[in-house]
Amino acid sequence: MSAKAGQEDPRIDGIKTKIRVVPHFPKKGIMFQDITTLLLDPKAFKDTIDLFVERYRDRNISVVAGIEARGFIFGPPIALAIGAKFVPLRKPKKLPGETIFEEYELEYGRDRLEMHVGAVESGDTALVVDDLIATGGTLCAAMNLLERVGAQVVECACVIELPELKGRQRLKGKPLCVLVEYR
Repeated sequence: MSAKAGQEDPRIDGIKTKIRVVPHFPKKGIMFQDITTLLLDPKAFKDTIDLFVERYRDRNISVVAGIEARGFIFGPPIALAIGAKFVPLRKPKKLPGETIFEEYELEYGRDRLEMHVGAVESGDTALVVDDLIATGGTLCAAMNLLERVGAQVVECACVIELPELKGRQRLKGKPLCVLVEYR
């Protein structure tokens, strides 16, 4: 299967029609891709999860790392279905206990992702999950965080890609699986 999951799969059209585009949110000029309308449709939501599960079921992935916050929606059902643990990658100061972090640049400033120490171990094979890839900064930070503790990132999976923002090119050659592209 190519880097765009389900290219010929009829479920993709059903998923795409359930994603709402909200103009000028959160600021003027942004065309926000809203997945909350996808979540309101049980069939489209299930199809989204199923497409990822079909892709990763036999890849020996031991960790699904979901990026806050929408990666928390898609990551856990994928992890359960493929028999992997789910690890949340959170914004600063949201996890109790000892954490490690990775800082990264956003279009509008800096941020960081944190993970519990010991949640991912050397030798784990990881899948990074988020709802959308834009510039790729958040996915890169997630990969860096996982690789720093010795995990091998197998692939990144996102429901939506905004290819004009060239985020895929920032992923250090790691494969990216997306279901829907918006140009």
